[in-house]
Amino acid sequence: MSIQINEVKDLISQFDSSSLREFSYATNEFTLAFSKNNGATAPSAAPLAVAEAPQTQSAEVPAPAVVSAPEAAPAAIAEGDVVTSPLVGVAYLKPAPDKSDFITVGETVKKGQTLLIIEAMKVMNEIPAPHDGVVTEILVQAEAMVEYGEELVRIK
Repeated sequence: MSIQINEVKDLISQFDSSSLREFSYATNEFTLAFSKNNGATAPSAAPLAVAEAPQTQSAEVPAPAVVSAPEAAPAAIAEGDVVTSPLVGVAYLKPAPDKSDFITVGETVKKGQTLLIIEAMKVMNEIPAPHDGVVTEILVQAEAMVEYGEELVRIK
């Protein structure tokens, strides 16, 4: 069995549009793995590259090979203080699906203004701005699972 490039592209597209953070699939011939967990500062992660294991004549099953995507050059780090998650849950960047985002990059915010909501155990927890400033970076994606202490927003 061999996998076609169009099938891989379709899997990548489906993975990008899903809320999954990691996905892997392995056979005796190859391993395919995707991850969106390569760091909090990247809004989207490059999937891992696919490598097929060499075919051998022996009955021994070759080990699948995975080749990671090349590291991107470090991006310029935005200035400002980072607002971190006070709890584990799902981050929502807007109050409702049909509403606009709470904040956008470049927007001025006031102390106490809601930056986003984290849902934990069916409770919606508003995350307020710790001080007045300008949003320089939004470090979390909509409906992403966030951990305690994870960077959410940067305010200068």
